[in-house]
Amino acid sequence: MKKLLINCLLLSVTGTLHAQDYDGFYQSQVNDQKKVEAEFLKTVDFNSFKQHLKTLTKEPHVAGSPANERVKDYMMETMQKAGWDVEVYPYDVYMSKNPGESVVELVLPIRKPLNQQEYILEEDPFSADPNLLKGWNAYSGSGDVTAEVVYANYGTKADFELLKEMGIDIEGKIVLARYGGNFRGYKAKFAQEYGAAGLLIFTDPKDSGFTRGLVYPEGLFYNESAIQRGSLLTEDFTGDPLTPFDPALPLDGDTDVKRLDPEETNLHKIPVTPIPYGSAREILEHMKGKPVPPSWQGGLPYTYRLEGGENLKVRVKVDQPRDFVRVHNVVGTLKGSERPDEWIILGCHYDAWGHGATDPNSGTAMLLSLSETLGQMENKPKRSILIGHWDAEEHGVIGSTEWVEQMKEELEAKAVAYINLDAAVSGRNFGAASSPTLKKLIIESSKEITFPDSAKTVFEIWAGDKEEPSIGNLGGGSDHIAFYMHVGVPSLNGGTGGPTLYHTNYDTFHFYEKFVDPTFKMGAAVEQLIGLISLRLANAEVIPYDVARYGKDLKLHFENAENQVKGYKSDFAGFTKTQMALEKLLDLGQKYEAALKSKMESGDLSPEVKDDLNTKLLGLEKSFIDPKGMYFGSWYRSLYASTDPFSGYASWMLPGIMYEIEQKETERLAEWDERYSAAISDLNAKIEELNNIL
Repeated sequence: MKKLLINCLLLSVTGTLHAQDYDGFYQSQVNDQKKVEAEFLKTVDFNSFKQHLKTLTKEPHVAGSPANERVKDYMMETMQKAGWDVEVYPYDVYMSKNPGESVVELVLPIRKPLNQQEYILEEDPFSADPNLLKGWNAYSGSGDVTAEVVYANYGTKADFELLKEMGIDIEGKIVLARYGGNFRGYKAKFAQEYGAAGLLIFTDPKDSGFTRGLVYPEGLFYNESAIQRGSLLTEDFTGDPLTPFDPALPLDGDTDVKRLDPEETNLHKIPVTPIPYGSAREILEHMKGKPVPPSWQGGLPYTYRLEGGENLKVRVKVDQPRDFVRVHNVVGTLKGSERPDEWIILGCHYDAWGHGATDPNSGTAMLLSLSETLGQMENKPKRSILIGHWDAEEHGVIGSTEWVEQMKEELEAKAVAYINLDAAVSGRNFGAASSPTLKKLIIESSKEITFPDSAKTVFEIWAGDKEEPSIGNLGGGSDHIAFYMHVGVPSLNGGTGGPTLYHTNYDTFHFYEKFVDPTFKMGAAVEQLIGLISLRLANAEVIPYDVARYGKDLKLHFENAENQVKGYKSDFAGFTKTQMALEKLLDLGQKYEAALKSKMESGDLSPEVKDDLNTKLLGLEKSFIDPKGMYFGSWYRSLYASTDPFSGYASWMLPGIMYEIEQKETERLAEWDERYSAAISDLNAKIEELNNIL
């Protein structure tokens, strides 16, 4: 209790240090909102996060496993007790729920099986759990191959192209590649395209291992047995591989969903499995070919070589059956008191490769604590707040995608924002990525929260010596994808990062307690911040989007794109039609900001006008949703942002144009000028309507 009182005192002090913008609130309502926020901050229980995390991570819980069902039941029970209406959404997804059978062994110059699972450590009792699985890559092909070895650095598109330039034949070989540089699925995709018979992926100690510092359990880096698991799914859409654009509803349900035949998909054919660098060392030490380029050299004490030669052969066997697996999303709703059909959605997946202490369940635990806090509050939110716990994210961002596809029409009409909190309390370094309209909101809210063990606010720690903290752009790899890039819901990804044993069997409660946050204070701090953002979105009279930010951010993105095009086409005249639309957008955004501020200060908006404003604000982001979609995948419909289709993780701003730039193409640049100018003109028309209403 003492800690809570001290924290609240600090909050009241620090709140006076920064002028606060309560966008979307009448000036006369600001004090009432401050009281609601004070009640919320006082209600946060700093012990709750630790207890939830301990329960969620007591056993490994891969999607489709009985243990993951137990996690689902615990989340449902917790939220129902907190007063939330809870609904479960089942899906039958085509996937593997375990690695099946796999073998990696040296055949020449000696016969030797290679390790495929983490060591049991006396210091970490969780590492001895009998239900922990060996290293595996979901959606690997099945096969049993024995072949020579080629080292492909990070297995990026550029790496495979360089191998070809150097005359290295990959056909029929087993490729050895290190993690990093791109999504692991693209390593498999490129290896298969170049004719490889199989693929082994390892985390090099140069990237996370003994060359970086002490290894686990003494330190926080990968030891020689640590293995990064992960999905290989690389379809040109996100979600269940058999049901693009449609939800993978239960096979025994009332709705018949058309599913692709697995042979119609682009699922990988070659066997792929991850290994630890301790096993990679046993292969690399026998390689006798030409030395690699200097930038390809890793951290093991050998000269890395391009080929192993005919006297080095490795066997890779993977027999990983795929079938329909029942997965479940758990969605709780705290119904809004005044505008229940406007939704603020928070989410995090709950399935994990092992115990999942940082990834994902630090986010899950925080959301459970937040559901308890909001459930206790006397003042209920005016808009509905939804918390989604998504299943099968680790297999390819599946659960959230199926829900978005199922709820698409409702989301288009009702979703105010989606806030993604995957692994949201994974250290003490705060960061965020966001669509333009939500950036100001997270910045302003961060000024109100005290950073644990500090007299400073989250904002002050986050911004450092800058006037405004750096906010990234949303890329791939997590559950915001369908909300933002398929349907056009303004989205935010935020939280804290730090030490990670990413996707290994060592991502345990012991690791979290020892290295990530020994004091367990960050969970409550992140809860306070996310809760504040949610309450401001929920209670504002007018949805508090930063409309003017569209023009500012787009101006920078188009300047960057034009410079990149000029890098290979020096006479490029620019996206002239888009630039004209952009100039108007900058002007309209500033006018909206001024007009709304004036109305909020005077309190002069009728209920009908407020309804009209909010309805139209919900449609702004949809201006960037193009039914034709991207040339690299029509499922990706946002002209504003998408996952980089060549790396799988990075963010592509203006993805239609970036696809042309990546390939140094010019033929479709005029088309994209038309499509982007049309989208921005549509946005301009909507903002003009808002200004006319005001």
